[in-house]
Amino acid sequence: MIDYDVIAIGSGSSMNILEPIIEQDQSIRVAVIDKDEPGGICLTRGCIPSKILLYPAEMVRTIEKAHQFGIDAVIKKISFQRVMRRMRTLIDKDIGMIRKGLSDSKNIDYYHHIAEFIAPYTLRVNGSEITAKMILLCTGSKITIPPVKGLNKVRYHTSDTALRMTKLPRSLAIVGGGYIAAEFGHFFSSMGSKVTILGRNPQFLPEEEPEVSALMKEELGKNMTIITNTSVTEVSESEPGKKKILAIERESGKKRVIIADELMIAVGRGSNSDILHPEKAGIETKRGGWIKVNQYMETSQRNIWAFGDAIGTYLFKHVANYESQIVYYNAVLGKKVKVDYHTIPHAVFCYPEIGSVGMKEKEAIKKYGEDNILIGFQKYEDTAKGEAMASEGYFTKVIVERGTRKILGGHIAGPYASILIQEIINAMNTANGDRATITNSMHIHPALSEVVERAFFSLMSPHDYHRLTEAH
Repeated sequence: MIDYDVIAIGSGSSMNILEPIIEQDQSIRVAVIDKDEPGGICLTRGCIPSKILLYPAEMVRTIEKAHQFGIDAVIKKISFQRVMRRMRTLIDKDIGMIRKGLSDSKNIDYYHHIAEFIAPYTLRVNGSEITAKMILLCTGSKITIPPVKGLNKVRYHTSDTALRMTKLPRSLAIVGGGYIAAEFGHFFSSMGSKVTILGRNPQFLPEEEPEVSALMKEELGKNMTIITNTSVTEVSESEPGKKKILAIERESGKKRVIIADELMIAVGRGSNSDILHPEKAGIETKRGGWIKVNQYMETSQRNIWAFGDAIGTYLFKHVANYESQIVYYNAVLGKKVKVDYHTIPHAVFCYPEIGSVGMKEKEAIKKYGEDNILIGFQKYEDTAKGEAMASEGYFTKVIVERGTRKILGGHIAGPYASILIQEIINAMNTANGDRATITNSMHIHPALSEVVERAFFSLMSPHDYHRLTEAH
């Protein structure tokens, strides 16, 4: 039995806790266990490699739009191989640096193996039994594969394997209508693939406001085919090198057949706690196998903490980083800090982008009542910078509580939405969290940030908002 001070399963956001611990105590002994490449899902096969790919995609779409401004630009060639090679080179470099740091640290024993609990506070890894009084579970998640007939008999891609592609498919069918499908659809279509997205939900990007989703479906639909409210029932090899996808429209029952060179499954992510066997350690899980924690991020077993994808609350790297801070305060510093999810932001990096934080309109109405909320709305094209950019159809929507003017949510669809949303996020995290932080602040004119400022100066009832937007 090897006794450690701390065991961390996962080498992503857990390092936010381990690094200051080691800095404070050079005698501490730590085990870091990761069955995958070090650095966590975000670095190795998630947000970072995908965004490295999506920037060239953004450049393609920007160049294609240049003619609107009197610029005659032609894309002569897109080298898919060079785009992919650049991504892998950058990611491999970062992974190598992290691996070296873990391997060379005198405080850390790095296990590149699967770990499983065999008793409370005790794990088996690579044939050894190890134990610690403090254990951090930052185990990530795994790709969910739907039970589609014939899927186990055909070769298909996921967001993991797509990153290892070396040849651009002429056509690609993507099963799933969420963030992953939207971003990969945007990427492959900009590289030159004929993309078809098949979403089961009636709404494309179902986690977004309906008007945001409708705009994204319209805009992305200019470069790909997006089919919603459709269930994929069977896949097969129609001929060598071709995938046949049978789908059924959920309302009409009409059958669709899609033939594509490649198939990608992008229906979401699920818990991978099954390989950890948390039940042997007395650690409770919730529906779907996600690890259950309290408001301090502690599991049902004292001094075993879980955060990030492992708990299945919000599967975003920035949330995992925030949760790791809460664990550090509580597990290491001995404080009692509760997790606060009222300003969870996210972005979808398509063309255009989406930036979102806080409540959607229906959530706000359900909690506060329709008469107690106001909605602000501003179109990009009605600001000087938006007009200069020919940004037609894009907008900012904000939701505030009527009496206090407290900001409840913000939703942006348009260029630089992932940047513009940050102003709303920051305002929501002030002491009062009201719109005054934004409306009392001077905004540069003519800058695109005015689309956020003006949204908060145009508050109206939900009824008036829908009457206004439906008229347009």
